[in-house]
Amino acid sequence: MDRVTAAQVFVQIAERGSMAAAAQALEMSRAMVTRYLSQMENWAGARLLHRTTRRLSLTPAGEQTLARCRQLLEVAQEMAIGPAEDGADPVQGLLRVACAQSTAQTLLAPLVRRFLAEHPQASIDLRIDARAVNLVEERIDLAIRITNELDPNLIARRLGDCPSVICAAPAYLAQRGTPMQVSELALHNCLTYTYFGRSLWEFDHPRLGRSSVAVGGNLSANESQVLLAAALEGVGISMQPLHVAQPHLASGALQAVLGEHEPLCLGIHAVFASRRQMSPVLRAMLDLLAAHFGGAQAITPVSRS
Repeated sequence: MDRVTAAQVFVQIAERGSMAAAAQALEMSRAMVTRYLSQMENWAGARLLHRTTRRLSLTPAGEQTLARCRQLLEVAQEMAIGPAEDGADPVQGLLRVACAQSTAQTLLAPLVRRFLAEHPQASIDLRIDARAVNLVEERIDLAIRITNELDPNLIARRLGDCPSVICAAPAYLAQRGTPMQVSELALHNCLTYTYFGRSLWEFDHPRLGRSSVAVGGNLSANESQVLLAAALEGVGISMQPLHVAQPHLASGALQAVLGEHEPLCLGIHAVFASRRQMSPVLRAMLDLLAAHFGGAQAITPVSRS
């Protein structure tokens, strides 16, 4: 049996925690995955996995074999030369992408259409979730996250900036007044996002520098679209990504407040688990995202700032 393929199978089993998950990721039958694992154990002359009803774990021999398999795959990748023959498109297979609903609707939708048109042999499974999912456990290839804090164990590419705006419906401001200073937000009904800045909003001013205010209100949610809808109904003041709020600001349905006091800008990041054995479909999506957002930053491990 092909040792490189066997190494790929074993790495997938180890990283995903089950043979079924490895089979799905590799688009291979469960029986074939079992055969490759059995052959790997024959070559190693030892049992490589502890098998339980819930999850697989590596034996000491399995840990050594996993390291060797990763080295083998890294060498095999370095030896790969040029594009596929006969002009075939090498970008193929399934790409699982995770992001929040607002990101999917306003940022990714047109890019997904373009990507699939350019790479007809590829497919995308878009997972919509406001929380930061575990990429390995949930078998996610790529996550798009808008934040300034990322897991330092992951690899990320900063694509660009995501400015925000503090806004409210004219009806709310007519009833409660328009805040002129950051500190006045403490007196208002602020609609807060569960996973970011729920109680502390931070601002930058070109002359006065940074400031912050503890805010609160009668509605919080883990999805910004819910808070946007509430703001449009006049429930309270919301911090929204500028690209989401812009159409409503232009129509007059929302009004920006606080002038030059701008909410602290967040980064738009493409996040993935490892640079090793990056599939052509993942690399193609990263290149498209970088070109779209104008980001040319190198792929580097994330560090907290």
